[in-house]
Amino acid sequence: MNYRRLGKTGLKVSELSYGSWVTFSFQLKLDDATNMMKLAYDQGINFFDNAEAYASGRSEMIMGDAIKNLGWSRDSFVISSKVFWGGDRPTQRGLSHKHIIDACNNALKRLNLDYLDLYFCHRPDPETPIEETVRAMHTLVMQGKICYWGTSEWSCGEIEEAYSVARKLNLTPPSMEQPEYNMFEREKMEKDYLPLFENEGLGTTIWSPLSSGLLTGKYIDGMPSGTRTSLESYKFIKDRFESEDYKNKHEQVKQLHDLAKEIGIPLVQMALCWCLKNKNVSTVILGASQPEQLKQNIDSLDHLDLLDDGIMERIESIIKK
Repeated sequence: MNYRRLGKTGLKVSELSYGSWVTFSFQLKLDDATNMMKLAYDQGINFFDNAEAYASGRSEMIMGDAIKNLGWSRDSFVISSKVFWGGDRPTQRGLSHKHIIDACNNALKRLNLDYLDLYFCHRPDPETPIEETVRAMHTLVMQGKICYWGTSEWSCGEIEEAYSVARKLNLTPPSMEQPEYNMFEREKMEKDYLPLFENEGLGTTIWSPLSSGLLTGKYIDGMPSGTRTSLESYKFIKDRFESEDYKNKHEQVKQLHDLAKEIGIPLVQMALCWCLKNKNVSTVILGASQPEQLKQNIDSLDHLDLLDDGIMERIESIIKK
């Protein structure tokens, strides 16, 4: 396992990390989640991603219980949570100062932790001034409840405003962004955020590197059972894959599958390596639900050199069609 600095911070995170979205509670209960986290940790993964919205808090409870059962030293791993969707009541949603403070305290209780390493604003909140949000995050940093804070799926302009407010008021600025990034979702990472990488040293913890499983190749011939597309709560993924808009993507996946076979690795590994070839990616969050999947994902690191300039150009020619 290799480690990269999270942007310009001094924190080093594993190139591959492990997230609990969809998997914990829906696909994995405590014992299986514990085994998956142990496997990841033993292979050098040190960052584990979560959020208050994942399974309505149950995901954090499972992760917290797993960490307790595994007995890991607190200084050996990095844990994140995210704030935005905490409940149905008006005070349980958004990025108000109140909800941010309440949500952090609740996440710490569910995770059985004294502090969070990373804390993300899960989405921008147009109803709350960015100054209020930045001030709340700064308060948590000063209280020792979080080490770093960041954003998820914010626009470049919104993140730049957060930096501007932080500088003006001498508050703690964001350190990282968590965008979706894969062969089919590239705009923010490769265009929109470039000024932030160059001027602010923004770190990134990217999610959905396999485009919700599309880039595994397992949907080429239909919708197999036992995948996240079969989960009622995530039916929107199945609907998306079966839509008219995705016909071209399925054809591209077939061509990418053939290219991966040609160079001698599974498409999954080629897709993960492709993400890691971007120097602005701090870590790639994996969402594997089974040990063999996670092992295959981690083994991708052995094949980074296969994606030389020639292969990257061939990939580009396929996904640009």
